[in-house]
Amino acid sequence: MLLVPLLVGVAASRPDRWHLVLAGAALAAYLASASVQAWTRARRPRTYLAPIVAYGGLFAILGLTLVVAFPALLLTLVVAGPAALVVLGGARPGTRRDLANSLAQVAQALVLVTAAACVSGGFEVEPVVAATAVAAGYLVGTVLVVRSVLRERGNEAFAALSVGFHVVLVGLALALLPPAYAVVAAALALRALALPILQRRLAAGPRPLRPIHVGLIEIAASVAIVAVAFLAPP
Repeated sequence: MLLVPLLVGVAASRPDRWHLVLAGAALAAYLASASVQAWTRARRPRTYLAPIVAYGGLFAILGLTLVVAFPALLLTLVVAGPAALVVLGGARPGTRRDLANSLAQVAQALVLVTAAACVSGGFEVEPVVAATAVAAGYLVGTVLVVRSVLRERGNEAFAALSVGFHVVLVGLALALLPPAYAVVAAALALRALALPILQRRLAAGPRPLRPIHVGLIEIAASVAIVAVAFLAPP
């Protein structure tokens, strides 16, 4: 989830060595957040404190370095801060990871598009807005598709929501973006339609659809989105 918005942000601006620092900060923040969530869900055992301190400290160092060099990055906290509270709130023991929690994680990831453009020195509003919209469409769609075959498997209404969302993306891509995006959006819509059907058909067989299979499909989809972003910037 981190690489797609970061690379789409690079495609909307230009590559720069600061992107490596930003990638390190984003990865450290993700690992620190995952450790805090695991610590909370496991009712605060001491075994999680070491990774929290290590990843949190690395994020603090890299994040402070970025903010000193690019103070405008502080504006990303307007989105990332409230989203982080939602994510951490969903980590309380006995709390189900609902759709709002997943969308909050998407919001956190999306600030990387703006951040990547900011640290490149080539920030332009229109390309960044378009790139953010592309990344948002893909990531929200991914959340819906993955939930339709895992947490919401068998829920036909949710599967229909996922397909409907992707059909809207196809229409928007046709109207607003270069043709390559409409092709990718159509492929993503087909995957949103096919996966729940495939999951139901394989459920009773010896080889059911597993999370690893869904993950491999999403990796291919991520590669397609990033490739199109670089070949035909929105």
